Amino acid sequence: MAQVHLRNVVKKYGQLQVVHGINLEIEDNEFVVLVGPSGCGKSTTLRMIAGLEDISGGEVGIGDRVVNDLPPRSRNISMVFQNYALYPHMTVRENLGFSLKIAKRPEAEIEQAVDEAAGILSLTEYLDRKPGALSGGQRQRVAMGRAIVRHPDVFLFDEPLSNLDAKLRTQMRTEIKKLHQKVKSTIVYVTHDQVEAMTLADRIVIMRDGHIEQVGTPLEVFEKPANTFVATFIGSPPMNLLDGQVQSGKIALDGGPSVSIPEQSRGKVQDGQAVILGFRADNLMPVGHSMPMPGEHSELGMTVNLSEPLGTETLLFGTLAGKEVQAKMLHPRPVAPGERLEFQLDLTRCHLFDAKTQQSLG
Repeated sequence: MAQVHLRNVVKKYGQLQVVHGINLEIEDNEFVVLVGPSGCGKSTTLRMIAGLEDISGGEVGIGDRVVNDLPPRSRNISMVFQNYALYPHMTVRENLGFSLKIAKRPEAEIEQAVDEAAGILSLTEYLDRKPGALSGGQRQRVAMGRAIVRHPDVFLFDEPLSNLDAKLRTQMRTEIKKLHQKVKSTIVYVTHDQVEAMTLADRIVIMRDGHIEQVGTPLEVFEKPANTFVATFIGSPPMNLLDGQVQSGKIALDGGPSVSIPEQSRGKVQDGQAVILGFRADNLMPVGHSMPMPGEHSELGMTVNLSEPLGTETLLFGTLAGKEVQAKMLHPRPVAPGERLEFQLDLTRCHLFDAKTQQSLG
């Protein structure tokens, strides 16, 4: 297997620049997920690694080779596409072995590789079926199997689960995670789904408008977002953000109450500075229906506009400092629209961002 590196990689279509000099080092056997909204450049970046798109500047390396000028077939990569790209007239066995047949590998070697891939992906009983007789999840496993038989240096996945229903997506996430553990491969995976990114990745690369906003483990980007974009993109429901101003050692929320400055941000702000206070729904809970908050916290009153019962917890929507925020209620009870509750805000889990730069102050 191999490392992948991107150094000052740029992609332009005429005068339009869609990738802006990104740098990324992917380690051998690492599972890295590129995630971001539509049009952020993640699929273009993947296609530049694959050689399906020419780069406009910079360097792409796989292993110890710079591959800028190599065609896809010479890069020893395998790509799994969103639409499976299977040959409908061929059986599963023929689809799995087709690339090896084209490469004129010995028949015995092809058979062994096909059987091995089918075993890894639980496809053995479907080897003599054609793709039309398979479910969406089975077809995606065949697409992955076709990639496995080539023993590539790097696997590239381009939104492979977006055509599947919610239940199948969950099952296939597990399959892909198991695949990585079995074949010990370097995987670069593109998705717009932050749940996929969080559950699959060793590291997540969050992109926006052709730039990398943050790179880190799932826990790092969740617990220490670099800016407000990452804070609201990663995590469900998204992080609540409230505008405020530093005044006499506190944050005066616009049109709302004042709360203490989170400890990790003290000493990094100045009196009069415009800031954004960020916190997740899990960190704002009604008194009597919350997790213990042994650290510093503030008590805030809020009128509930809407509630969404989720079984063991209820998601509450209210207005705080002129903005809609989401909170969670544990051990829930019915909450009527317009009911006012007292909430606890866990300040040890809050984040502070500079209002001008949107960058983290903690």
